[in-house]
Amino acid sequence: MKIILPFQPILTVTVAPYAHCGRTINGYIRETLIAMLPAAIMAMVGFGVGAMRVMALSCAVAVLCEAMCNKFTKTEQSIDNLSAVHTGLLFAFLLPASAPWWLVTLGSASSIILGKMIFGGLGANPLCAPLVGWATCRISWGSFMDTNATMLMSNLPAPLQDLKYFGLESIQSIDYMAMLSGKQLGGLGEVQLAALLLGAAFLLVRRHIGWEIPMAFLGGVALTAWIFQMIDPVTYASPLFHLMTGGTLFGAFFLMTEPASSPTGRIPSLIYGLMGGAMVIIIRVYGIYPDGVPFAILFANLFTPLLDRIRPKPFGGPYQLTQEPEDDEICEKC
Repeated sequence: MKIILPFQPILTVTVAPYAHCGRTINGYIRETLIAMLPAAIMAMVGFGVGAMRVMALSCAVAVLCEAMCNKFTKTEQSIDNLSAVHTGLLFAFLLPASAPWWLVTLGSASSIILGKMIFGGLGANPLCAPLVGWATCRISWGSFMDTNATMLMSNLPAPLQDLKYFGLESIQSIDYMAMLSGKQLGGLGEVQLAALLLGAAFLLVRRHIGWEIPMAFLGGVALTAWIFQMIDPVTYASPLFHLMTGGTLFGAFFLMTEPASSPTGRIPSLIYGLMGGAMVIIIRVYGIYPDGVPFAILFANLFTPLLDRIRPKPFGGPYQLTQEPEDDEICEKC
């Protein structure tokens, strides 16, 4: 017997989520790539054909490796969401323009396979994927990753290297305005400071990233550098120097904020950013590497599961005593 209702149901019962912001993975990554475009253009202007070669090869290898991993695991192809291009371009931004083809290939493949697909693909990686490929290459083939050794003919200043090996006197005449336009040795995209700030503003306006992680990261860098400078102003550089050199700005807005490897919530994000920023200065001061941004971010990634456990009390949850009552005191709320 078929019953026909004389009216249409007003409510439809379904599963969450009940409201959607309209954003998609493709749209999110597409706009992130748009934010990186100014730095990519400035890298090609500053470093020439070598920069275009490194970025194109890294992106192509990343897409190919992800497609092969999907085929091998018999899962649906995910290269159309542009996440592989995003990972490949982030990795290329960390490389010098003189990087050989085999180094770009191995590093980009490591970023996809070891940093992303081995954990289950997009959103499942516990570490920032391009930094996994960078660390693999930096530890295995350090001489080819060293911008100071591979780009000596570029006539660009190397402020972090000068500070590390020649002391504070070697950077007294540094031109910060020139550094804004990428006039320093470093990775292709990480030294394009003005372009990175433009892309960061776009991401913040579009609310693709929150302000907590990048501001806490930059604050951690500045505060720790200031403490060291207060201890010995003759030996340690100023906070402005550390903010303007190396991959500090690139790490703050494009690597620390990687969704899968960063915590959620305001307090966890602030702690996460401060921890990563402080580690940058500690590695630059005591470590063997002039720029400690990539390793500092990887270190902070390890604490993300622990920081995610910091959660507010759920609404309507059981009452929790803030102070233990005395033996002869009765808590009426229990």
